[in-house]
Amino acid sequence: MYDEKTATQETEPAIHRDLFDKCRTDEGNFGIMRAQNDHYFTRPTLPPIPGRRMDFADRETIMWSVNNYLGLADSEEVKQAAIEAVQEYGVSAPMGSRMMTGNTAFHQSLEASLAEFTQKEAAFLFNYGYLGVLGTIQSLVGPEDTMVMDKLAHACIVDGAFLSRGQLRVFKHNNPENLESVLKHVNKNRKGGVLILTEGVYGMTGDLAVLPEIAALARKYDARLFVDDAHGWGVMGEHGRGTADYLGVQDEVDVYFGTFAKAFASIGGFASATNEVIEWITYNARTQVFAKSLPMVYVQSLRKALELVQAGDDRRERMWQNSTALKDGLRELGYYIGPGESPICSVFIPTHEETVETVGVRTVQYLRERGIFVTAIVYPVIPLGLCMFRMIPTTSHKQEDIDETIRVFKQMRDEFGIDPTIAGEDLVKVKKVFGT
Repeated sequence: MYDEKTATQETEPAIHRDLFDKCRTDEGNFGIMRAQNDHYFTRPTLPPIPGRRMDFADRETIMWSVNNYLGLADSEEVKQAAIEAVQEYGVSAPMGSRMMTGNTAFHQSLEASLAEFTQKEAAFLFNYGYLGVLGTIQSLVGPEDTMVMDKLAHACIVDGAFLSRGQLRVFKHNNPENLESVLKHVNKNRKGGVLILTEGVYGMTGDLAVLPEIAALARKYDARLFVDDAHGWGVMGEHGRGTADYLGVQDEVDVYFGTFAKAFASIGGFASATNEVIEWITYNARTQVFAKSLPMVYVQSLRKALELVQAGDDRRERMWQNSTALKDGLRELGYYIGPGESPICSVFIPTHEETVETVGVRTVQYLRERGIFVTAIVYPVIPLGLCMFRMIPTTSHKQEDIDETIRVFKQMRDEFGIDPTIAGEDLVKVKKVFGT
């Protein structure tokens, strides 16, 4: 079990003569937890089947940390499509990369469907969403080009920017005024192209990118716009078309990226754009050019999942109802809920005199021990002085799950004497999280 007494100890970075010496220390990401062999807060052991209730640490918990937005992990139709694909093709087909021997009419048909649904000319499949973002950015951006990235962009965007070897500039989260200032500066000595990098729905906080303003600036300063819509694809917009569609600017996004690891409850991702851009990505995205083709079991099950997403307005309605009920119930208890327009419920509490690590540890442990599985987000993801629970309401959740969760949050508030009011300096910090 993770020991909170030593969790907040700071360790000075060291220079090690032997490359592996660091592996015997408590340095690195979550180093103290790793050194204590923690599997409670980091890498918790969970059953493989996602659902509204999952066993953890020998008890059933209501799961609020799995991105199964539309409940498709439970879909018998998707399972049947996968079973039939395995029976016909096995788990290896096709063998080889798409460039060599792994290209099939089924892959191309799925890509055509994705392009049509996202209202683009063409699309290209990737085996993983993370590697797809890396490959897309790397393929398009060269040393003479410049990327202008939202400060809170996901790690895959950050890593894609570094892999591309282009110039990188950062603008304040969701701040069009600061973005314009950066674009003006970039254009003064500009040599190559400019690519603005943003998410559609920010997965940690649940707020939406101000895409209409960002798209307008892209046009004004002769830049291109890339949107990673991992948490919006299948969730936001007409029939789940995505955040840009929801905001009315789908046609102004130059490269739209969606993943299958959230609403589709599967694996993989895709980029959609014009024919010539997708052809370029196809031949130049190293993360897919040199990778084995996406297996048929995923291609065929994704085809069925896409049908269900497109026809899934009833699923989205239940998801939104559950999201609203959870947010309203926690607000009534005095908790500050982030203003995001997505289903994601971000619950902020002030840490006051305690360290953020201590607050995160004791609240998460309290909730999980009472059957509510949540994850705490602390500094440096959000400002010092705040702790945030990121909760994912899904189609699968029931009113009893919401009622029980609200009851336990009330119990925690009262037993710990938590004043969940966000005001003054803390409110300023929260607003900074959302770029307001």
